[in-house]
Amino acid sequence: MSTTIASEDCLFCKIVAGEIPGDVVLSNGDVVAFRDVNPVAPTHVLVVPRRHAPDAAATVTDDPALAAALVSAAAEVARGEGLTDYRLVLNTGADAGQSVFHTHLHVLGGRTMAWPPG
Repeated sequence: MSTTIASEDCLFCKIVAGEIPGDVVLSNGDVVAFRDVNPVAPTHVLVVPRRHAPDAAATVTDDPALAAALVSAAAEVARGEGLTDYRLVLNTGADAGQSVFHTHLHVLGGRTMAWPPG
């Protein structure tokens, strides 16, 4: 595996480790989910793996079960937030809108979503 347990300079690794506070809504052995500090929807939660990987492509290559755990946790977050309709977003790369290079799955809901996005 090319992923590491944590990266010293990674914001999300620091949130997972509790070094930086986050509004955590779910935590288990595989992932931590916390509210986005710049929400684009009434519900905007990030689901991040505890193990550092730069993006979704690296995560699914290195640990397909962890990729499934992200989606499973996202569904649990959505249920916990009372959402029946929601959007899941994985950005991979700066041109796709990724700004923190630690795999993270956005759970968006609470409003009607347009298509195509952005």
